[in-house]
Amino acid sequence: MIIKNIKHTYQDIFKSYDNPSLEKHIQKIIELDVYLPYSSTFFCITNTQDLSFEYVSKNMNACLGLDKELFDKGGMKYFWSRIHPEDIERWLQALNELMNFTLKEIDGKDRLKMSYTWNYRFKNAQDEYVNIIQNTTPLEFDTNHKPIIGLAHYTVLHPNIKMQVCASAKLLNQQNEYETKYFNNYSQKLLNAISNRERDIIRLLVLDYSSKQIAEKLEISSNTVDTHRRNILKKLNISSTGELIGMLKMNRNLL
Repeated sequence: MIIKNIKHTYQDIFKSYDNPSLEKHIQKIIELDVYLPYSSTFFCITNTQDLSFEYVSKNMNACLGLDKELFDKGGMKYFWSRIHPEDIERWLQALNELMNFTLKEIDGKDRLKMSYTWNYRFKNAQDEYVNIIQNTTPLEFDTNHKPIIGLAHYTVLHPNIKMQVCASAKLLNQQNEYETKYFNNYSQKLLNAISNRERDIIRLLVLDYSSKQIAEKLEISSNTVDTHRRNILKKLNISSTGELIGMLKMNRNLL
């Protein structure tokens, strides 16, 4: 898929009629970057209206070996050109479905509490495709409550790790716990039989929480958690929770 077509599809997904200013808010985020250590994660402030990066953190060069000026000058079109060709269509499909879901299913007041995650392969400075898991939190919305400026964190993983292209949308509840509102695996249907509630329970089991702790975090009863656990094992034809956790610790992006 050529960049021109990507641009058309992307702009259609995020079409808006506003151009808000977030200069002060963005400046404070940039100031924080000075204090962050180098790691396998970098962040950007994305602007879906003019297809630019308002800011790219210093860790980007450490993670990918690419010159920050390439991101500043080329914007999102340059970024897209480095995504693996086999992942482009699935990535755009994921963005489109996440946006449609948000506009139809999530109240405007709750959209500031949303977090979106997806992944793809990306060519680094050595022309090697590494895995990137992108997590984006909205910062600003247009008058129709459509997210247009976001804080995106990119975690870079070794190319030998085999990852399926997945996308999810999570809402931060009153207990400060994420609840899955949307999930789709665009590469394989391994966990598509699992409900969003069951997916949250699996994620917390992987983090070694007990049924009682999970119940408190998701504001449900312990008996309900145990019922979900039995249903999960039955759906996946797995004999024990330990077997399930072992499998998913190798493929956490499935959650």
